[in-house]
Amino acid sequence: MKIGVTDGALSPCPTSPNCVSTQSADERHRIEPIEYSGSQSEAKVKLLAVIRSMQRAAIVEDNGGYLHVTFTSALFRFVDDVEFYFPGGRQIIQMRSASRAGYYDFGVNRKRMERIRSLFHLLPR
Repeated sequence: MKIGVTDGALSPCPTSPNCVSTQSADERHRIEPIEYSGSQSEAKVKLLAVIRSMQRAAIVEDNGGYLHVTFTSALFRFVDDVEFYFPGGRQIIQMRSASRAGYYDFGVNRKRMERIRSLFHLLPR
């Protein structure tokens, strides 16, 4: 699985149902990006606060407008790769969350990303 941003886009989701992405054209994999007001740096500080508040999250890469985070499940220690991309000139955060192993994720990636969006909007600017 490829991680990172290429030509302004996160990697596409595989055909398996264990991935969600804001940049997917396929409704089965599509989720909405996080919209924000203020500066990109303020939004990134908020997003990092949300991530740090979550269990079993590890920041792997923090490179300007890109974040790579892993989440490890408590029981079986499965790892999910979660990416956040701040495209320049737009007040949105593109996101992708995918399981490294297996085929089904029972909606875990989608639920996590929706929770991150909710927590992000609960924090003051």
